[in-house]
Order: sequence, then structure tokens, then C-alpha cells
Amino acid sequence: MEINTHNAEILLSAANKSHYPQDDLPEIALAGRSNVGKSSFINTMLNRKNLARTSGKPGKTQLLNFFNIDDKMRFVDVPGYGYARVSKKEREKWGRMIEEYLTTRENLRAVVSLVDLRHDPSADDVQMYEFLKYYEIPVIIVATKADKIPRGKWNKHESAIKKKLNFDPSDDFILFSSVSKAGMVQAWDAILEKL
Repeated sequence: MEINTHNAEILLSAANKSHYPQDDLPEIALAGRSNVGKSSFINTMLNRKNLARTSGKPGKTQLLNFFNIDDKMRFVDVPGYGYARVSKKEREKWGRMIEEYLTTRENLRAVVSLVDLRHDPSADDVQMYEFLKYYEIPVIIVATKADKIPRGKWNKHESAIKKKLNFDPSDDFILFSSVSKAGMVQAWDAILEKL
């Protein structure tokens, strides 16, 4: 499938099922901790500066944001998890909203689960990965901020993340940098393969 990434726009934000787009375009969801670089990942993948708003305040995305890409597919930005300043009640609400989308949405083809290459995955990261495996949702692990680590240490960090996640070798694992655009081609290949 050829996709013109320049033809991308934010379509709508949804709090629940009744707001989802009603068609059969394939969707790729993006999940990760609040400050993992999800917006930067979207902007890099779509060659845009600020289609997805990057924010100095983590925890800003509170709805499911649907991005239409060339009328052929959508990215669905899921609220960042693990952000401390949000009340427990608010976090539970997000959790239900995310779970509803991930377990009931027929358009969903795969989840790009973003982790920070510099750190061991958090308990939330591990839980998300286990959740996706449990529901047999195809998952692509993208380790962001690769530019912040010397290339010679990438393998060490990658191994640590895989070990902590109990990573299934049949899943894709991609090292990514929104600064150098490293991993962008591999990420698109993995995504298009899932469509």
C-alpha cells in the first residue's frame, strides 16, 4: 500500500465507542507513558512539525485522537498512562476508555507500544504489553529517544527492555529517534505489514 503521509489530518477526538469513526479503515493505535514521545513519533512518521501537539505538560491527551492518513488508514493516539498528577479516578476512566477501544474496535490492526530506550520499562509498560499479548492484539514495540544514547549502547538497552517485558521475538522491536529519524522506515514497514 502506498501512503502519502503529507495527506494527514486530525479527524476527531473520542471519549467512547459512540464517537468512533463509522467505517472500515484500518487503525494503528499508539500507546505509551505520558512523556515517552508519542506526539513526536506521530509528527516524525507523518513528516509534520506539530500535527500531534507535543506538550511540556505530560498527560495532556485525555481522549482517543484519530488521525486520518491519506484516507487509507488512521493512527489512534491513546491517552498516555502512568502520569502521576492525574487523580486515580481520572486514570481509571482513561483505563476503561483505552480498554474499550483496544478490546472492541474491529478496525484495530496493531498497537505501537512506545517505550523509552533510556529506561527500563515501567510497571505500566509491562502491563500494557501483557494486556496486548493476552488479547492477541499484534504489537510493535518502538523504543524512542535512541538519539539520547550512544549507538554502542543500543544493544544493551534493547536487551534490558526485552528482558523486562518478557518480549516475544515474533513481535517487531524498533529503535526510534524523532531527532535523527532513525527507525522511521522500519516503523512504517512494520505498520504497513499489519494493515
